[in-house]
Amino acid sequence: MDLSLVIPVFNEQDNVQPLLEEISAALDGRFDYEVIFVDDGSSDQTPAQLVALRAGFPRLRVLRHASNCGQSAALLTGMQAARAPWIATLDGDGQNDPADIPALYEAALADEGLWLVTGWRRRRRDSWLKRLSSRVANAVRGRLLGDGTPDTGCGLKLLRREPCLQLPRFDHMHRFLPALVLRDGGRVRSVEVNHRPRNRGVSKYGVRDRLWVGIVDLFGLMWLRRRALRPRVMEEE
Repeated sequence: MDLSLVIPVFNEQDNVQPLLEEISAALDGRFDYEVIFVDDGSSDQTPAQLVALRAGFPRLRVLRHASNCGQSAALLTGMQAARAPWIATLDGDGQNDPADIPALYEAALADEGLWLVTGWRRRRRDSWLKRLSSRVANAVRGRLLGDGTPDTGCGLKLLRREPCLQLPRFDHMHRFLPALVLRDGGRVRSVEVNHRPRNRGVSKYGVRDRLWVGIVDLFGLMWLRRRALRPRVMEEE
């Protein structure tokens, strides 16, 4: 198997089928892949929709959290269950374009040292407030952590499964994956991707909530980076 797609969803009943159809159109005949939807305790018809879709999409696997645990927890659940060496992650709101996955995969195969290929939404299709807050957050984070990544919040990423499962785990870690990968000795590359407006459902994130949580996490990650253990081991002849 080439790829495992991991898609965390929370109350996205109107988006799961269109997204799955787009994935099939983009990847069928090009990759041997599986699609893992992780329902993070949805209270709408998302779980029922996913179960019903399995009959028409044999590549689909459905996992569910008993209660809402957050996006990072859902991503980790999917990564642990994945069967391929490379994992593509997408947001469940339909704003990421599955047609961009092959370009990320080609970039990953071109460099054996890459652990993470992250999407770069150069032309974001969000409200001006979201765009402004993300621009400021990326600038501050990049200056303090030096991760060289212009858009860490993009949900479209490609990760090398084995080393990325060894990264430190904490809530909201998905926003800091480039810095975590660099901390452990991997390499990161950004690839420009398409971004689309949300056409169905409502956003689950507020700017104010992300601001305060992000500040706390940023200082925590700075602490982690200073205490990274990467000894240079030499074998005696």
